Amino acid sequence: MITESCFSVDRWSLKETPLKLELLPQSESVFALSNGHLGWRGNLDEGEPHGIPGSYLNGFYEAHALPYAEGGYGYPESGQTAINVTNGKVIRLLVGDEPFDLRYGRLHSHERTLDLRAGLLCRHCEWTSPAGSTVRVHSTRLVSFTQRAVAAVAYEVEAVDAPVRVVVQSELIANEQLPAVSGDPRAAASLESPLESEEHRASGNRLLLVHSTRRSKLRVATAADHTVDGPAGTRTSGESTADVARLTVTSQLAAGERLRIEKIVAYGWSGMRSLPAVRDQVEAALAAASSTRWEGLAEEQRTYLEHFWARADVEVDGDDELQQAVRFALFHVLQAGARAERRAIPGKGLTGTGYDGHTFWDTETFVLPLLTYIAPGAVAEALRWRQNTLPAARDRARQLGLSGVAFPWRTIDGSECSAYWPAGTAAFHINADIADSVVRYVSATGDEDFARHSGVELLVETARLWMSLGHHDRRGAFHIDGVTGPDEYSAIVNDNIYTNLMAARNLRGAADAVDRYPQEAAALGADEREAASWRAAAESVHIPYNDDLEVHEQHAGFTERQPWDFAATRPDQYPLMLNFPYFDIYRKQVVKQADLVLAMYMCGDCFDMEHKSRNFEYYESFTVRDSSLSACCQAVVAAEVGNERMAYEYAVEAAFIDLNDLHMNTRDGLHIASLAGTWMALVGGFGGMRHNEDTLTFVPRLPEKLSRLAFHINIWGRCLRVEITDEDATYLLLAGEPMPICHHGQVVMLAPGSPRRCPIPDAPVPPSPDRPPNCRPGRGSPRRE
Repeated sequence: MITESCFSVDRWSLKETPLKLELLPQSESVFALSNGHLGWRGNLDEGEPHGIPGSYLNGFYEAHALPYAEGGYGYPESGQTAINVTNGKVIRLLVGDEPFDLRYGRLHSHERTLDLRAGLLCRHCEWTSPAGSTVRVHSTRLVSFTQRAVAAVAYEVEAVDAPVRVVVQSELIANEQLPAVSGDPRAAASLESPLESEEHRASGNRLLLVHSTRRSKLRVATAADHTVDGPAGTRTSGESTADVARLTVTSQLAAGERLRIEKIVAYGWSGMRSLPAVRDQVEAALAAASSTRWEGLAEEQRTYLEHFWARADVEVDGDDELQQAVRFALFHVLQAGARAERRAIPGKGLTGTGYDGHTFWDTETFVLPLLTYIAPGAVAEALRWRQNTLPAARDRARQLGLSGVAFPWRTIDGSECSAYWPAGTAAFHINADIADSVVRYVSATGDEDFARHSGVELLVETARLWMSLGHHDRRGAFHIDGVTGPDEYSAIVNDNIYTNLMAARNLRGAADAVDRYPQEAAALGADEREAASWRAAAESVHIPYNDDLEVHEQHAGFTERQPWDFAATRPDQYPLMLNFPYFDIYRKQVVKQADLVLAMYMCGDCFDMEHKSRNFEYYESFTVRDSSLSACCQAVVAAEVGNERMAYEYAVEAAFIDLNDLHMNTRDGLHIASLAGTWMALVGGFGGMRHNEDTLTFVPRLPEKLSRLAFHINIWGRCLRVEITDEDATYLLLAGEPMPICHHGQVVMLAPGSPRRCPIPDAPVPPSPDRPPNCRPGRGSPRRE
């Protein structure tokens, strides 16, 4: 865990000084660069020392057998693990005849900065070799948003006070040795040497490696080109073997002289295309980027981010650390999805192989809602990826004896990879989460082309699952039995309230789509009769409720279970699933993540404020937040029921989950959904923003720790800026036609360029819920996930 801040506080950058080698694995995730297609971990340029080497391509994986002590029908047979592909960021340096290695010699200074506006990772250091030669090293790295197959490094070495001979080795490396897997069963499986060589080449300043995986039969090509600028006499030579291609640059530097190497790297992969086709693809991408050169790539990067921040920035006054954290979060969520383009958005993005690089429901429930309002194009592409995987989801549904589709709990290519049924396949709510993202995206953007050609099919097929999974009882109530909701500490239960409410939304959304697009629906075999059955099920879905306690039940019978013995649970016994048998956890009242609370946020119109307050107070006493997905939705509902102080604490926890390594597994990659949840906590919590079909409402109130909050919402072709202080909220329509919003229950009409200032009424009296001991939220609370 990061027990003290490694990063200086700056509102637009993340700066690390000094370097702490023991925290390299965590900082490699924090300083990772990606664009949704290609990702580079923030490893040191010279490759060593390192925590976990990492270069990733979205969707590129190796298959492996899933072991079972005892097999069963319907168990997935093959797992998938995202693998470390060819490393193109390595640039080794020899000073005299000694390697530039920070574990030896004397390190005078070392600084790394992630510039959130430029999209660059910069490094500056000064080092004296054991033999007494001193050099300064400056490097800058980017993964391009505009040329998605391309990454680049500008590397410069300077002799400080005496002449020195330097040798720089710029390499492409495949099958790097990886560290042993941690004891966490969800950490990525280490696949030894998964890439088989197919071609290698070094010609002039260009390098090429082509490999394929043994089992998944995917092919990857990596090429690099270099521009070398050094004093007279600087020489270059190239060589290649099966797993290494290398350009060696030798130069004699006088004091104050510099050697600069600009390295541009291009990647391409395919599961179908031939070796010549993939090789030519990457050579073409490299040629285009080389014509742009380093300066052009850096300028394109800055321009791209200028446009992004103009429509996505969140401003926070009163807590500079939180301001830094929320911009860090927005930047990494953008990196995870900007150029994924019909690929998944993994739970760790492309920052590490935690969870084996799999995609979960996190994407649709936490990441896509944020991207809908700041980068909607990425949402359409992510949902089209789901549409492309419908054949696998149909096969899975048939295997389970169900209609429609059963989307996988965890996957890379669309097939189910979860080897644990109770917290995997039984979590059918993934269908409704996808449908919810479809409805939200179409409502926010009016994208008719997507709605007709993608949305209808996704809604219809997901709705059909619920009709075969659920049933009407003799009184007509619709039940969904034997499922697992978001709270994985309650598995295989009846009438999980989140699942039921989201399924009802799925059914209504599908029925509306049939009405709106009858021709497209008819092509899928859906008609008015089927749509009517969906509406009937949605209207009669069972909502479990305890009349004695006057609270809703997370699932049928939850409030009758024996409470967990928190008094006998030591602080070091969290998370519970790593210290107690699931058999014991499943029988008790204890909540891993805020399940019913999330339902009150996602389906808020199904609860009145009195029940929201009572439900929140009741479930707080059982929620231990052993999941990184809990704090952000607890923040939203805490703010809604009037407890801004508690909301602030949860918002801070979501924001600092990786910067302070609160769950002690940031080394495996960032928690992209929790980072997206930071926006949810601020905008949905303190901004009180809710989007429901054709209405946009705000119920803003700030916690006492903050003096101002400002954010942007892009919706219905408009760009809206909201600025909140203790006394009022100001709404400014920056672009688009006039539009109405609702502020604390009152309709306000907005016209472009005309700010409307609205007073904020007094807050309701907040509840004072008890929390489980040793579960206090905040930016420095050590936890595990």
